[in-house]
Amino acid sequence: MPPPVTPLELSKDDQDDLVFLEEHPATPAATRPRNVWRVMIIDDDEDVHSTTTFALGNLDMQHRPLEFVHAYSAGQARELLKHEAEIAVILLDVVMEQDDAGLHLVRYIRETLKLHDVRIILRTGQPGYAPEIDAIRDFDINDYKTKSELTRIKLFTTVTSAIRSYEQIRKINDSRRGLNQIVQASTQLMTLHGVQNFAAGVLAQIADLLGQEANGVLCVQECPADGCHELMVMATAGTYRHLDNITLTVREDQRIHEALELALAQRRNVYGPDYTTLYFAGKASRDFVAFLELKRATSEIDERLLEVFCSNVAVGLDNVELVSHLHNAAFYDQLSKLPNRTRLVEILDATLSGPAREDATLSLVDLDHFAETNDALGHQFGDTLLVSVAGRLQTELGGQLTVARIGGDIFCVLGDSSQVNPAKILALFQRPFSIDGQDVQLSATLGLVRLSEHEGSGADALKDADIALKRAKTQQRAGHFYFSRSMGVEIRERVRMMHALRTAFGQNQLFVVYQPQIDLATRRPVGAEALLRWQTPDGKFISPDRFIPIAEYSGLIIDLGEWVMRTACRELVDLRKAGHRDFMMSINVSQVQFRHPHFLDTLRKALEDTGAPPQNIELEITESMAMEEPDMLIKMLGQIKQTGVSIAIDDFGTGFSSLSYLQRLQIDRLKIDRAFVTEITGSARGSSIAEMVIQLGRNLGLAVIAEGVEDERQAQILQALGCPLAQGFLFARPMTASALNGWLSNDALEGAA
Repeated sequence: MPPPVTPLELSKDDQDDLVFLEEHPATPAATRPRNVWRVMIIDDDEDVHSTTTFALGNLDMQHRPLEFVHAYSAGQARELLKHEAEIAVILLDVVMEQDDAGLHLVRYIRETLKLHDVRIILRTGQPGYAPEIDAIRDFDINDYKTKSELTRIKLFTTVTSAIRSYEQIRKINDSRRGLNQIVQASTQLMTLHGVQNFAAGVLAQIADLLGQEANGVLCVQECPADGCHELMVMATAGTYRHLDNITLTVREDQRIHEALELALAQRRNVYGPDYTTLYFAGKASRDFVAFLELKRATSEIDERLLEVFCSNVAVGLDNVELVSHLHNAAFYDQLSKLPNRTRLVEILDATLSGPAREDATLSLVDLDHFAETNDALGHQFGDTLLVSVAGRLQTELGGQLTVARIGGDIFCVLGDSSQVNPAKILALFQRPFSIDGQDVQLSATLGLVRLSEHEGSGADALKDADIALKRAKTQQRAGHFYFSRSMGVEIRERVRMMHALRTAFGQNQLFVVYQPQIDLATRRPVGAEALLRWQTPDGKFISPDRFIPIAEYSGLIIDLGEWVMRTACRELVDLRKAGHRDFMMSINVSQVQFRHPHFLDTLRKALEDTGAPPQNIELEITESMAMEEPDMLIKMLGQIKQTGVSIAIDDFGTGFSSLSYLQRLQIDRLKIDRAFVTEITGSARGSSIAEMVIQLGRNLGLAVIAEGVEDERQAQILQALGCPLAQGFLFARPMTASALNGWLSNDALEGAA
């Protein structure tokens, strides 16, 4: 195999005849011109190599010189093509080792090596030999010539045409690859979270698109429309990492600053010989601009692709800023900039799943009486105070802690137990907070949970801390309370009972019983108190003292109370039909039920739907309820009285009633609590409170009834003291509606006899 032939110089005359010159030494690879067209000559005739390079060697095509690669057989060409890159044109002899060696090589180039860009020109020295037409068509062959017809001019023309075709194909393919790369880059960028990560990804993708190393900086210009021209560095790459997170000025880097200012002023990309500055038009008075240092100038295709890339990225930057804003709104408190409840739960979950849980404590910090401060000094003052509290918790408890704001005046501290302890946190509130020149003294109450003792999720830990906080507030303000497992068991039992109560109500396991109320003088029934009862499917009774508070806490008491009211009204109507015309029905109303905005409508609708006479209905409210917000109660009772329904105060004497308010309340009856009835026979002074209530009722013109009468002596003493009515086990236990009807009928028969 003869050695490769080196490129030869061609004389500059225009004659068609080929003139041979002496060979020159081979040009070292390091000194080859970078911007060349590479032409491969594949022929088993060494003279063909020499004459071709001689004819074309020093000619420029499309403003580039030619560089030749030589192969003297199809086999050698196969090996060279595996490694040689950027071959523009192949001048291929059809007949070499075999008659069809050239055509087999074409098939190998196209199908095996997948080289679809390179242009192939077939040549043959046998004028009578022609390749198959199908091969020319199927394998994308540019031209077919006999060697004898390839004069210098025709050879130049044929190669030039092939190079032009190659250049167009490469531009199209480069554009296609670039566009695909942009699509992939956009997809990858949108997986990045946060503006800074996205900006860093933009620099990396630009460099990748240009096939260069990432060396540059991306900045944002805030409010250019308002004359604010500060360039804030969002991301850096390569040799420019020292510019991270600064305001870029001429002093920091004059060359970059001037290049970025030019792109911003002209609102377009600027391409220099060794750099490019890209402009990304943003929204809401924010523009983004990037500077990249380059090792080569950008091509026309590069610049077109960069224009498309910038359009996509501009939208992406706006979107990622929106996502970042939404993320902050979703996970951070907008006033204090601290993590909110949602973010805190995430942090708690992560802490609970790692080794840090063993030494971690969670504390809720509830500012005492903050609402009063807020109302007295204004919401703006209150907001400033909250920010000041947040700052003190962050700066003085240690940087390793998580401080969050999870409610109006409730903060949370999470971290090592040595830092999150009551003494350290409460000590922060011993000094006043200075707000607008005023010193404000605050105190706080804490509810704490040791995470090492906690089983459950972050949300569960937060609930446990809240339980501890509520317990602390009931015991002592400005104090603290640690959550214990026994408290958790108690709460879970209440939750279990709440679900069971809802199920029981839906499955008719709840029912109403009636305890008769007796005239002490005649021992005849004058009315009954409607009482709610719960019996489980296995026959067990659940005490009202257990399930009524849960019903009130869960809000189920609203529906339960309405159902009891309607049931009692219907029973009253049935009793009247049975002949008991003067019978009174007493119905208990809970505080939650009474405060419901539609309670009055519920009462009116129950009376209307059942046909129960209002004058025979009495609503019982507790004394503590009567004394809470009495002005509101006075108005509400006045509206109830307009319906014709009467009012009784239950458990009277257990609270601290104001007699002046008692006179203003439009009530009809006082009910002596069973505790005072029991004391009547228990001590020498046992009847004093009962006697006082009876006398008070007489003076105010109110009826009085005693509850919990269990023996005859109690009944006689009450009667002697002037109490007209009573109820209790001495007379009758609570009974169902049918049993009450029968009991009243028997009583009527006995009375007639």
